[in-house]
Amino acid sequence: MTSTKCGLHRRTLLAGVAALGAAAGLPAATAQAAPDSPDGTPTGRYPSNWPDPEPYGLADTRKDLWPREDNSFVLPLELRPRDEGLGRVWMRDAYVNCFRVAGRPLYVATGTTRVPGLTTATPWNDGVFVWTAPSLRGPWRLADTTGVRHGAERGKVWSPEFAGENRPGRTVVAPWQEYWYDDTFGKRGNVWAPEVHYFRGTWYIVACMGDRAQKVGSFLLVSEGGVEGPYRLAAGNLDKPFGDALPDAPYIDPGARFHIDGGMYTEGDDAWLVLHNNVYARFRDDMEDIVPTTDLPAFQQQPYSPEPYLEGAYVFKHGGKYYLLHAAWDRTSTAADGSTRHAYDTAAPSRTQHHYNAIVAAADHFEGPYSRRWTLGVGAGHNNIFEDADGGLWATFFRNPNFGYWADPARSADAAVPGVVRLEWTGPQGNRLYVRRQSRGLAVSE
Repeated sequence: MTSTKCGLHRRTLLAGVAALGAAAGLPAATAQAAPDSPDGTPTGRYPSNWPDPEPYGLADTRKDLWPREDNSFVLPLELRPRDEGLGRVWMRDAYVNCFRVAGRPLYVATGTTRVPGLTTATPWNDGVFVWTAPSLRGPWRLADTTGVRHGAERGKVWSPEFAGENRPGRTVVAPWQEYWYDDTFGKRGNVWAPEVHYFRGTWYIVACMGDRAQKVGSFLLVSEGGVEGPYRLAAGNLDKPFGDALPDAPYIDPGARFHIDGGMYTEGDDAWLVLHNNVYARFRDDMEDIVPTTDLPAFQQQPYSPEPYLEGAYVFKHGGKYYLLHAAWDRTSTAADGSTRHAYDTAAPSRTQHHYNAIVAAADHFEGPYSRRWTLGVGAGHNNIFEDADGGLWATFFRNPNFGYWADPARSADAAVPGVVRLEWTGPQGNRLYVRRQSRGLAVSE
């Protein structure tokens, strides 16, 4: 967490001091706040940790872990012409953060959006949009890009459409990021899961070219102005995404798939690229590429058995601990006694995707070793955690519209939203983050 983030507060610093004085070892070994009530209701200054479902890998399904009306809301983002029919912004992979710029808090929001006429963000979309606000409640306005490019849609800070802006020594869109066409899908090329960061006085966007792009993987944009841009591509991405090519995947040409869902973690003057394949990399000091290495280092985690496909990795530091988030599907199946089993399982014909959850683990060090994972929020997968201007903790959610609970036609109209939900911390002994549970008896506010 850098000094440009919102909310560097005395209570956060004191929490960090208390955490540093805790017993050494894995966070799981000191995970329980003492004393706990049998049902996990708070008994002291901090709320208590809930007992985890056993065996390890079962999903926690309690309603208290849902984003609800009392602990969450959908951001009232300024509508674009394409949004007026729906009456809100359609968004996946919602990302929100708060930075202190020129002594004042500035909130930013972005995510994966779709073009008019398509129901999803694939096989193509038209780039990255950014909204800003002085408060989490708003007003949320599209970033003022009119001074950057007059002909483009307001708030659009980067798009494959901007390939014509390339100049010698300054690349905005690399050839592998440009649109292309085939006989099956027609126009192809989409960008996913952008994140906006303000680091050492410069604005950055980390994003991913999606599974219909010429090359699939993560890249970095560098602003030459404010949060609105203009952005150019980092030198390390002129020929390819970050890292080395991975094994082939469906719909992707051989050798064209790289690490996806890239995010950024910063602390002091250092920055890391966090990737969903359980690996990370340090950025070079000039932020033009990652530090070269033969193999990207891996986080030290406690995987499930079997380990499912995980997405949306994100690292956040609070109270002296590092929290590593992933998105995982809660898949339902029939248990031996005939009851419904909820677990973070691998895909199988007998297992049904139910909720796209946020799972998290804690560690004393960025690279780990991390504790056993627990469910942070039901239906809140592929999110990020941020601290508001008053030191309050929040996470994003978007309600996955592709499968499961929010894909049901009765609910799909409320899916794909830019949502935020309050979190609670169980203190320097518990060292857990949860969606704010009803047992706290507190209403949502900014």
